[in-house]
Amino acid sequence: MNSDSIFHTGLGDPEGPVLLPTGEWGLVEMTPETGCVSVVSPDGGSRRVIVKTGRPNGMAQDSSGSLWVAESMNPPSLLKVELDGRNEVMMTEGDGIEFMFPNDLAFGPDGVLYMTDSGVHRGPFVKACEEGRTDFPIDGKLFRIDLEDMTASVLDDGLQFANGLAFGVDRALYVTATITGMLYRYEWNDDGTLGSREDFADLVDRSQPLGFTGGDGIAVGENGYFYCAVVGQGDVTVVDTDGYIVERINVGGDQPTNVAFGPKGSGDIYVTVKDAGTVERYHVGVDGLALLPSK
Repeated sequence: MNSDSIFHTGLGDPEGPVLLPTGEWGLVEMTPETGCVSVVSPDGGSRRVIVKTGRPNGMAQDSSGSLWVAESMNPPSLLKVELDGRNEVMMTEGDGIEFMFPNDLAFGPDGVLYMTDSGVHRGPFVKACEEGRTDFPIDGKLFRIDLEDMTASVLDDGLQFANGLAFGVDRALYVTATITGMLYRYEWNDDGTLGSREDFADLVDRSQPLGFTGGDGIAVGENGYFYCAVVGQGDVTVVDTDGYIVERINVGGDQPTNVAFGPKGSGDIYVTVKDAGTVERYHVGVDGLALLPSK
């Protein structure tokens, strides 16, 4: 990385980048001191705080301009946030199951919201990691959330720290599980149900020391390639439509958390890097696959 890659700096554990119709960038900051949804100007020169929520994580914007935020802690919930700061807790459970660690969000071909829950309360999990424990129980889930009637259903469970998710050019749903390091694929059906979980790609360089290393947020290019932030590995791993790794783009820290494509025609990706406190821009020469709208 060089200084030209830095789009904005001084952020508190950034995540959830969303390109807004204005050309601004919505993102979240996850530190206890920040814990907010912020907006960065189109040139990266300034930022303003929209609202402090707790520990927001993933974020997606619907067709009416509202932001949907996976709030991971206070309490674990799905939030609706407006750009003027209005916000509301919309859901704290789905299918009668309390959320534990809402992580990331994406709209599907049906206009419905899909959400990962990492499957563990963050505080005890962080403590277990600090103690070097590897036996901590994790039951990551994948939810389908209909925002019209505010109902949610569990589509899969047992994921080892479910994290990023995105729909591919084949309309299948792809999900990362950080602890296994895998990118999984699910055939998506018109009724919103999924096929069985399939191993698609191993995102981790197994020749390196691991620790808490694996896939985080995902963005998909028009060419169908997956641009996967690999937290703990310091790169965006690029995977082709057959599941083969074609490139690793090193970033300015060890903990890239998410990826989003820039404005159409730019051929750029924007990467949030937690430990560096930055949003970084890299030219990849391809635009992003159009994000699916809410219904």
